[in-house]
Parts: sequence; structure tokens; C-alpha cells
Amino acid sequence: MGLANMDNYETCIGSFVEKSVGLTHEYSLIEEKDKFHGWGDNWRYYKHKLWTMDGYRYALIKKTVAYVVIGEDASAMPIVEKWDIKQHRKF
Repeated sequence: MGLANMDNYETCIGSFVEKSVGLTHEYSLIEEKDKFHGWGDNWRYYKHKLWTMDGYRYALIKKTVAYVVIGEDASAMPIVEKWDIKQHRKF
């Protein structure tokens, strides 16, 4: 489960349930201060912060799928997981 903490709750723009595990996640838009210029400018594709228990991950949330950056490979490019999602709500 990934819910925003009280400091970030007001920035949330939506939530969804990850189909494979049934857990609810919340997400926000990436703010200007959180942008960086790594990953060969591929960072621009990940417009959302997916809140986690220890902070957030870069992600792209669509209607029925979420692309979540889970780390970097040896050449410092993003490693992305594709999650099927349901009960997607926009706030």
C-alpha cells in the first residue's frame, strides 16, 4: 500500500488499486523541485509521484495501467514495472 503522508496528502490527484495484490496506492504530480535531468531525458515520461511507505517513486499513471520506476540499471537508465490497475479515481 502506498498512501501519501499528512505533509503530502493535499498534493494527491488520484488513487488506484493494484490488481495483482489488491493494495491501494495514491499519486501526485511531479513538482518542479522534484524534476531532474537524468535517464537521458526519459524522466519526462514519468509525470507522477507514486507514494510508497518510504517516500515516492516516479511513475506514469494511465487509466488501466501504471508504469512505475523501481530502480536504475548499470547504465543509469530507469527500470520500469508495468502494473495493471483497477478502481482508478481522480480527485
